[in-house]
Amino acid sequence: MGKRNGLRAGFVAAAFALAACTVGPNFQRPAPPTVSAYTPAPLAGAPFRYGAAVDAKWWTAFGSTELDADEDEALRANADLAAAEAALRQARELYLAQKASAFPTVTLGGSGLGAKNSATIASPLANNAEFYTLYQAQLNLTYQIDVFGGVRRATEAAAAQADNQRYLVEAAYLTLTTGVANAVLQIAGLNAQLDAVRDTIGADQHTLDLTRQEQRLGQASNADIAAAEAALAQAASAAPPLLKQIDQQRDLLAALMGRPSAAAPAADLTLASVRLPAELPVSLPADLVRQRPDVLAAEANLHVASAQVGVAIAARLPSFTLAASPGVTATDVASLFSGDNALWTITGDVAQTVFDAGAAKHRQKAAEAAFDQAKAQYRSAALGALQNVADVLQAIVADNDADRDAEAAAAATNRSLGLAEGAFKAGETGVLPVLSAQGAAAQAELALAQTRAARYADAVALFQALGGGWWNDPQRQADAAR
Repeated sequence: MGKRNGLRAGFVAAAFALAACTVGPNFQRPAPPTVSAYTPAPLAGAPFRYGAAVDAKWWTAFGSTELDADEDEALRANADLAAAEAALRQARELYLAQKASAFPTVTLGGSGLGAKNSATIASPLANNAEFYTLYQAQLNLTYQIDVFGGVRRATEAAAAQADNQRYLVEAAYLTLTTGVANAVLQIAGLNAQLDAVRDTIGADQHTLDLTRQEQRLGQASNADIAAAEAALAQAASAAPPLLKQIDQQRDLLAALMGRPSAAAPAADLTLASVRLPAELPVSLPADLVRQRPDVLAAEANLHVASAQVGVAIAARLPSFTLAASPGVTATDVASLFSGDNALWTITGDVAQTVFDAGAAKHRQKAAEAAFDQAKAQYRSAALGALQNVADVLQAIVADNDADRDAEAAAAATNRSLGLAEGAFKAGETGVLPVLSAQGAAAQAELALAQTRAARYADAVALFQALGGGWWNDPQRQADAAR
């Protein structure tokens, strides 16, 4: 008896030792970048604050209550974001379903049978009855012993797939919020350009009126009238394209907010009612790869591929299954649960593929190749993120220089226009110098409005390149943990 107990204890210990074995590589998060900057040389002339936290509601930095309201509505009503969140719930449920495979499966069944036995065959009943009714109730328990960790690796892969979908939700969130901000700020920039065009149209109309008065007094020619009319027509032709762009941006904004185009919000916001953030946060490269949803999604895919290698390796090793079926059988329901009518079976199975023409081996090699592919895709995503931030930072510096130059040009052309108008009113010159100065001033004002719109667009692009600050939202973090 002691020897038998010793063998049994040894068998149990061996079983636990085997169950603790998990084949395949253990996933290691990729190391963050070792560089501390995005560009070879430091960038000057822009309000960057390196290492500063990115606000979860980064769009509030633009100081527009209209933008804030549009963002809130879009987050509540956008269909693409709702679809991504539903896909996340699905991925989490699939993970929990896969996690359940680590536990036994138990089913309960019952049956009833009426039969007449042949006279040439012995009755299955103890009383040798030729006619009988048989009732049966039975539990069936099946448990796959995860000796080599294939089930655990499959569960790990399902968890990583849920992580991937979580980051796809954050990517959808970021795409939506930056899309709304871009649409609102583009409308504001287009309105500023339209205002500049309308000012030019008004000035050109005034010049045409003055020129006609001068013609009636014999001080202007038909050529002067034609030039003034041409300038007015040219200025007027710039308005329709701007109006078209404003309407298209309104339609886009309506779709992002979950509205039909007919219910698009008003498009009366101007750049004057929006402020450019005084400081722009810039995450360090080592932090960026832990924040960007696309990089984190690539990391999750790498985790999936790593776990799938373990699944493929385990598929080439023996599988162990334990089955038990306790139950009761009786000829009448009343005595069904009598102790004498109990029955049970216990079965242990071991299976090992002997020949499959190399299918399992090639599946393992395919999983290893997918792992190498996921590594390369992660590196590409990380490098792309660094490039994206570097491009935006350099664009913002260039925007600042362009805005300074455009502002100086607008001031100079306005001074020139004032001098030309003064000389025209004093009768010192004809209308052509005024028209020339007006054209230059109009182009300068339009260029200034375009430059300032570009500064806002690139500020939004920076928040997008940094990942949008979702990790600083306590509610989203709590949802992710759950």
